[in-house]
Amino acid sequence: QVQLVESGGGLVQAGGSLRLTCTASGRTFSRDVMGWFRQAPGKEREFVAAIRWSGGKGLYADSVKGRFSISRDNAKNMVYLQMNSLKPEDTAVYYCAANPSGYSYYTPGSYDYWGQGTQVTVSS
Repeated sequence: QVQLVESGGGLVQAGGSLRLTCTASGRTFSRDVMGWFRQAPGKEREFVAAIRWSGGKGLYADSVKGRFSISRDNAKNMVYLQMNSLKPEDTAVYYCAANPSGYSYYTPGSYDYWGQGTQVTVSS
């Protein structure tokens, strides 16, 4: 059974940091593009960051560029999202997702596998 499980969410003050972890199981994800998305109440799910199977530089939404950093450990089937300088507008449920095709990494519909999400709340 394919599973993506997010952890590390919580409540933090503005300017603080959190590190989200996605643990994948059930298949090999080492060749997938792995992404993070978020969804705030009443809003559509939006792209946050993605990383190709080979690692290297991440791909980021403009709203988080310079503050968030994505990384992966293929040996452990884990993906991380380091979030610094958090703002109240970062408050959302954060989802980890896997994109086997590697295309359209910024589009939720391109991802075949999703986690259940973890809540991130940033207080002002």
